[in-house]
Amino acid sequence: MDDFSPVQRIVGQLLMLFSISMLPPAVVGLYFQDGGVAAFVTAFFITLITGSVVWYPARHQHRELKIRDGMLVVVLFWVVLSLFGAIPLYLFERPFLSITDAAFEAVSGLTTTGATILVGIDSLPHSVLWYRQQLHFLGGMGIIVLAVAILPLLGVGGMQLYRAETPGPMKDAKLTPRITETAKTLWLIYIGLNAVCAVAFWLGGMTWFDAICHAVSTVATGGFSTHDQSMGYYNSAVLEGIAVVFMILGSLNFGLHYLAWRSASVNAYLKDPETRVFFMAVGIVTVIGTGYLYLEGTYARLPESFMAAIFQVVSIGTTTGFTTAEYTLWPSFLPMLLLLGSFVGGCAGGTTGGMKVIRFSLIVRQGRREVMQLLHPSAELPIKVGSKRVPDRVIQAVWGFFAAYVLIFVTMMLALMGLGLDEVTAWSAVAACLNNLGPGLGDVATNMASVGDPEKWILILAMFFGRLEIFTLLAILTPAFWRR
Repeated sequence: MDDFSPVQRIVGQLLMLFSISMLPPAVVGLYFQDGGVAAFVTAFFITLITGSVVWYPARHQHRELKIRDGMLVVVLFWVVLSLFGAIPLYLFERPFLSITDAAFEAVSGLTTTGATILVGIDSLPHSVLWYRQQLHFLGGMGIIVLAVAILPLLGVGGMQLYRAETPGPMKDAKLTPRITETAKTLWLIYIGLNAVCAVAFWLGGMTWFDAICHAVSTVATGGFSTHDQSMGYYNSAVLEGIAVVFMILGSLNFGLHYLAWRSASVNAYLKDPETRVFFMAVGIVTVIGTGYLYLEGTYARLPESFMAAIFQVVSIGTTTGFTTAEYTLWPSFLPMLLLLGSFVGGCAGGTTGGMKVIRFSLIVRQGRREVMQLLHPSAELPIKVGSKRVPDRVIQAVWGFFAAYVLIFVTMMLALMGLGLDEVTAWSAVAACLNNLGPGLGDVATNMASVGDPEKWILILAMFFGRLEIFTLLAILTPAFWRR
């Protein structure tokens, strides 16, 4: 058995750092006098002391992380910090949450899924509302990216962590020569987008509190809101338009944001094949949705049909999960079309869930190549992304990812059906959590409050699988991972 003391040291240190996140909502609770201070201060000390106890025995372990260490740290970050993130929610008297419900809400927030078991959100204490959005903020670019930015200060190299966390099939490219600088740059871009989005929401008519909260949900493509009606509460085309812009920015590869910022040009976006496919897919589904809503008479005017369609297409397609209308009641196939779009998600390197556009694009191209190979058995038919040839090992990895995704999805759906959920509810609940989307169809169209505790733990596992992109979590669940 390998020595995992360095992993223990890192997890202990990050638990201590994570405890600090309990203090801002305590300040918010103190400002609004909503009774939330005690829960967050108690959670702060529990998390800080536990982190200290975990860290102290391994404090002198400074060897370089191996790849397996990095994978284990990534999984432990999400699982352990999510569970400790549930502590203040469990300690609250209003709302009163069971351990399962508190864990579900915390995991949903940190994985930027946005599924909720809470009802009466408008009447929740401000400290709870702030904390839910703060979980989105921390999870948006990935706690690991934040950790990579600070791990060198703790004496730990971060390349293994970066490779384990970075989404998408192509993980070797660096934006700057050192991984630390890369992580810091991405984090600053992320913070900048949040700040600009918050100001835009405020100028559009939100209060400062709502503007900051919704900016965090938008850029992190999380979907938590401070209102039960989500973005529909404001009934504002201006705010919806702002949300569409920043949901798209959050779903694009943050490496492109860096290149565009450095070159002061949008050429990085225009030249990127994945971005072009993403915009093409959004455009096609928006046209279909607009036409269908208008022709079916769901909305009387074409501009209203377009605004409703593009908002929900972007919100569901980027796995954000905001709503402005009861899209589940839209006619015919539209709700199912939108939910299927969440399986594709946004671009690799963004904050979205789903399989990612680049993987979907490669699967389609591989399928086309197989058909052409039947017609021309002797032909060399390379698959290219832009002008670069994609190695066959990447294609094989994408197919492996797709197979694992489908297998996990079907297994969880059957498990939920076995526990008593109907087909539509089970299918959409797994889709909403595995894709880190949030809202589903059927009984989970608005929230997950009606789902039983065993079902919620299955969906919690689905959220972890989705955020960790399947393989990272699968790897540590195999016996081979733990053998020397």
